[in-house]
Amino acid sequence: MGHDCCGQALLQIGINMMALPGGRHLDAIPLPGQRVHLMQVDSVQRWMEDLKLMTECECMCVLQAKPISLEEDTQSDVILAGGPGPGDPLQLLLKRGWVISTELRRIGQKLAQDRWARVHSMSVRLTCHARSMVSEYSTVSRSSSQEMGQIEKLLMEKCSELSAITERCLQVENEHVLKSMKACVSETLSTLGQHFGQLLELALTREVQALVRKINASDNIYITESTTGNLFSLTQEGAPLCRIIAKEGGVVALFKVCRQDSFRCLYPQALRTLASICCVEEGVHQLEKVDGVLCLADILTDDSHSEATRAEAAAVVAQVTSPHLPFTQHLGSFLESMEEIVTALIKLCQEASSGEVFLLASAALANITFFDTMACELLLQLNAIRVLLEACSDKQRVDTPYTRDQIVTILANLSVLEQCASDIIQENGVQLIMGMLSEKPRSGTPAEVAACERVQQKAAVTLARLSRDPEVAREAVRLSCMSRLIELCRSPSERNSSDAVLVACLAALRRLAGVCPEGLQDSDFQQLVQPRLVDSFLLCSNMEESFV
Repeated sequence: MGHDCCGQALLQIGINMMALPGGRHLDAIPLPGQRVHLMQVDSVQRWMEDLKLMTECECMCVLQAKPISLEEDTQSDVILAGGPGPGDPLQLLLKRGWVISTELRRIGQKLAQDRWARVHSMSVRLTCHARSMVSEYSTVSRSSSQEMGQIEKLLMEKCSELSAITERCLQVENEHVLKSMKACVSETLSTLGQHFGQLLELALTREVQALVRKINASDNIYITESTTGNLFSLTQEGAPLCRIIAKEGGVVALFKVCRQDSFRCLYPQALRTLASICCVEEGVHQLEKVDGVLCLADILTDDSHSEATRAEAAAVVAQVTSPHLPFTQHLGSFLESMEEIVTALIKLCQEASSGEVFLLASAALANITFFDTMACELLLQLNAIRVLLEACSDKQRVDTPYTRDQIVTILANLSVLEQCASDIIQENGVQLIMGMLSEKPRSGTPAEVAACERVQQKAAVTLARLSRDPEVAREAVRLSCMSRLIELCRSPSERNSSDAVLVACLAALRRLAGVCPEGLQDSDFQQLVQPRLVDSFLLCSNMEESFV
């Protein structure tokens, strides 16, 4: 088994320690999250910090495992800024888990480079961390189960085996012997990672069970708030922990909170936690079992709830209707409440007091238009186009490409209906779509650049669909849409070299050229319209910009 396998094995439980998600799991709503603070230090300072996490008997082992000289790779070592809080088993597991999974990954990297001295020293350090985790968790947690005890024993045996075999490798000079020993080290490392993952999953499951029991048994608002907050923090550690929470009754407990008037002030926190859990299939299944959609519909349609509560309910709707999650497409209970939910979401868009509230509500509407075709007809009946286009002129509600991405997604899906064209003309929507073809990122971050690409692509798709109506096509030509489409096709920088934007713009340009061919120069017609679409695509995708 190669060393690459160990990285997968050690994270099978899966704390995604290096790239935690943000405050939400919604694909279209990237909100930055918080990470454990890290610092870069030299080996002596790292040893001093590690003392906070080590028991006294392990100090000499750690000292011997740390090189005094400054090697190139030791400069990039990272440690936790401080140890777990006393008596906090969850934080202990998460922080220790991060340290051990990081060490396992790095040992695999050094093993691939045949850096045997580093492999051995890191193996000794790994053993110390594993022993500390087992010892400290036993101290702060309830009595350990027999299964956990067996896995702890297996883990420590593999740690000792890894340290012993890597020490022997330091004495071997024969390359053939060393090669066979390397395969053995890799297999030991992989098995160790599996035992570590199993132990961590068992321990985290126990802690989640304790939190869920606490929520179910509590009628104290402060205890419920604290426990729900702990549960939300766990959801931010990745999908595997969300699965554990769902399997252990977290969704049921949170909806119980959302059905008690005495806990109304906790609804936003509980709903935000539910949105995070429902990024996994187990969460959505549990939501359907407890009639969660009906509860969400009740919250969204009840004006006595705060805007924050209804916005978080919209976030849950957006999550469980996400087109990126295949298991959400079988949410049969949603269709029964769809009209109530869609009506409430449009109202929330119309009355939103902030950009985030509008974003959550519009994201839910955008996903619903993928979820069921009846939703598109319902949106037209409820004058959704007027509400969305009016919001575009309100910078307080629509101020980012992420929000415009939701709006243009709705317009693109509605544009397949014939009635949509007249509504767009009536609300001066062609000009707004034209503006979306010029969407530019402000910060230049990858997420914002990608959002701008999606806005440009969907704006071109919407324009192509709407231009079946001659009146829309003539309005687009009058607003110089053809010139902008040609610019996007010919200038890679205008579309951030996006092939998806290029294809959409070529399709829209061809649709408009069929209505108004005189709006094109001969060269544009011969290169962008007359050839097969694939030939025009290849021509434009390989085109170098002219700076003359």
